[in-house]
Amino acid sequence: MNKPALVVIGNGMAGMRTVEELLKLAPEMYDITVFGAEPHGNYNRIMLSPVLAGEKQMDDIMINSREWYVQNGITLHAGDPVEHIDRRNRVVRARSGLSVRYDRLLIATGSKPFIIPVPGHQLKGVLAFRDIQDVESMLAMARNHRHAVIIGGGLLGLEAANGLQRQGMSVTVVHVSDALMNQQLDKPAAQLLQKALEAKGLKFLMNAQTEEILGPDRVTGVRFKDGSVIPADLVVMTAGVRPNIELAKAAGLHCDRAIVVDDTLQTYDPRVYAVGECVQHRSATFGLVAPIWDQARVCGAHLAGAGVRRYVQQTSPTRLKVTGVELYSVGDFIGGEGSEDLVLRDARRGVYKRLVLKGGRLMGAVLYGDVKDGPWYFKLIQSGADIAAMRPTLLFGEALCARAA
Repeated sequence: MNKPALVVIGNGMAGMRTVEELLKLAPEMYDITVFGAEPHGNYNRIMLSPVLAGEKQMDDIMINSREWYVQNGITLHAGDPVEHIDRRNRVVRARSGLSVRYDRLLIATGSKPFIIPVPGHQLKGVLAFRDIQDVESMLAMARNHRHAVIIGGGLLGLEAANGLQRQGMSVTVVHVSDALMNQQLDKPAAQLLQKALEAKGLKFLMNAQTEEILGPDRVTGVRFKDGSVIPADLVVMTAGVRPNIELAKAAGLHCDRAIVVDDTLQTYDPRVYAVGECVQHRSATFGLVAPIWDQARVCGAHLAGAGVRRYVQQTSPTRLKVTGVELYSVGDFIGGEGSEDLVLRDARRGVYKRLVLKGGRLMGAVLYGDVKDGPWYFKLIQSGADIAAMRPTLLFGEALCARAA
């Protein structure tokens, strides 16, 4: 008896984690075919920064080698992305012309870097920071060039800046806001981070709007709206990502900002599922690993016929280590009407903590330098525990609160 066919579009972390979850529950259920745009097995995209910094090699960040696919009976077409989905006949067609029929389809096309469409954005030397090829291009540029400009002061931009500086380049980070990592940190923590990174030799232009990337055929500089110009041999765009949904839209799947899915990660077509950065669930899109792993567990279970799970969005903490500085943020760490702040600043130790309280409950936290109590604060937020009794010692962490109790 022929097995049903499962086709997976996307060989990245979300799609392959879903396949792994499926194989745990029903290893013999499907004939599985995977199409990937990159000519590699599945690798840990989060670890591209250590590769750029020279701390790891590509072999160190591979999750599933080509042998893994063979061992699990999976047909991998690497470097051959799907370009068309025929939902009527349940067939996908790849760039090579290869067509494969499916009974179930899993779309995990991820996201695409947003390239700011300023004049000169197509010049040689303008790159994103998204995949192995980007890292290899940056490493090649660093060997022969001096000046790098990073556009975007979020986590990815700071990791690119650190890596290129470690490769010997002079690096300037350009950010449109007045605070680094403004999605994850409040202003005081962002200022501490900027000061620490400046001490390591990175340069910053804040509140800066890029007007043009200069050069006749390759990058020579960047001009800003105030008329100022800085030299650049390499420009790395890290100004955000957009869900990669063009293939799904062309197939007639319901899309808003991303591919709309229900609590089982099923699209409006019951034969088609989607996971990862390309999906939209209850108006939200996703970029962190934790919710995507949750999606993979739910989707894998439904594909395996064990469909009792439902995907439920949960608050996810952000724990980061940016060039040696540890950060942690979770919940509503800005606050508003009716909220109050507990703040600890220890400049000598490089420690900053801000807790946002409302109605005797902890609503959010930002930790800089000392993050060991982050998971405990996260539990307090999740449980909605009454923290009134421990308020005097809450800033000093779980151990002191336990002793006080």
